[in-house]
Amino acid sequence: MEQEKDKVLQVNVVTPDGNVYDHNATIVIAKTVAGEIGILPNHAPIIAPLAIDEVRVRRTDADTHVDWIAVNGGIMEVRDNVLTIIADTAERERDIDVSRAERAKQRAEARIQEAREKEDTDQLSRAEVALHRAMNRIKVSKHR
Repeated sequence: MEQEKDKVLQVNVVTPDGNVYDHNATIVIAKTVAGEIGILPNHAPIIAPLAIDEVRVRRTDADTHVDWIAVNGGIMEVRDNVLTIIADTAERERDIDVSRAERAKQRAEARIQEAREKEDTDQLSRAEVALHRAMNRIKVSKHR
């Protein structure tokens, strides 16, 4: 039994709204601010800041079963075969409201244009982050 446990990675994604994801995996691929990282069972302990990007989780129930999660930054911790992601927001591909994400993308693009016209670098930075988040959600939703 202990040997089986060493081949599994428990994956939890938590936001202020609660637990978004809780499954066992054989591998998790995420994008940190330093680049992409793959986590396998028995990985050394690590804490890493995440970029706004997708997290791919290959589930233990089938080699072809991959879950996709849109994560808007956050922190990933790996310890004792438990991978925990703490993020402000995160959504599974099946839970993404695509039309809402498209509207958020359009609003962000309009705010970027407005910020450029006003030469407001703070507003531009915030709008670019909003655009990146919306585009990430749209990209992840396509994996349904």
